[in-house]
Amino acid sequence: MKPPVITHLKDFLEAKVEEYNRPTFIDDDPILIPHTYKKKQDIEIAGFWTAMLAWGKRKTIINKCKELFCMMDNAPHDFMMNHQAHDLKALLNFKHRTFNATDTLYFVHFFKTYYEQYHTLENAFTIGLVEEHPSIEVGLINFHRLFFSLEASPERTRKHVTTPERNAACKRISMFLRWMVRQDNQGVDFGLWKTIKPQQLVCPCDIHVGRVGRKLGLIQRKQTDWKTALELTQNLKILSPLDPVKYDFALFGLGVVEQF
Repeated sequence: MKPPVITHLKDFLEAKVEEYNRPTFIDDDPILIPHTYKKKQDIEIAGFWTAMLAWGKRKTIINKCKELFCMMDNAPHDFMMNHQAHDLKALLNFKHRTFNATDTLYFVHFFKTYYEQYHTLENAFTIGLVEEHPSIEVGLINFHRLFFSLEASPERTRKHVTTPERNAACKRISMFLRWMVRQDNQGVDFGLWKTIKPQQLVCPCDIHVGRVGRKLGLIQRKQTDWKTALELTQNLKILSPLDPVKYDFALFGLGVVEQF
């Protein structure tokens, strides 16, 4: 398929990135939650969990995540490593939309098991990934397999952690990876991880970004799935080969804030 002629969009999208990729963006966005922490492992755990809960109104997502991590004394990594059985009782009351106690306890189980072996969550996303890979797809597939490799992993929890292997759009996990990998000194994304390259990231694609992408000619596919996210990202690479996902700020701002 011949790539669309989209170079005329560069100045427009760059201006929107400049508008939204700034510290004031943080206050009303779920990324506020990991930004409350300084310890790398706390940022990783809070960031991943927040991203997985990020559906619905942003204010509600933020409040529910604050509620969750308050149950962990706002020290998620320490909680994962040192909690006792009685510490889990409070978590049985946590619920956000379809995410319930079963999912919560499995997340705790995974993080405890994982951080007993590794210092950073980045390792979980780089299994089988090499620098030559054009996208993070292999890393996401292998992460999903790892995440659900523990004994008695709940089938119901799988809907909260998606995988390209099932052609899911993987919007929330792609957003989390943007938070962890991108670094541009603007103060929003963390840039904590160095093995995964920014050009391997895939642009988070939901109904809002999909709508804007189609209006701008960045997306031709009618569905919103993994192939669509790859199509969008490939076209954004025409504008910025090394950092295509920075335009997530522009597409999100146009779609959610400006109702473009």
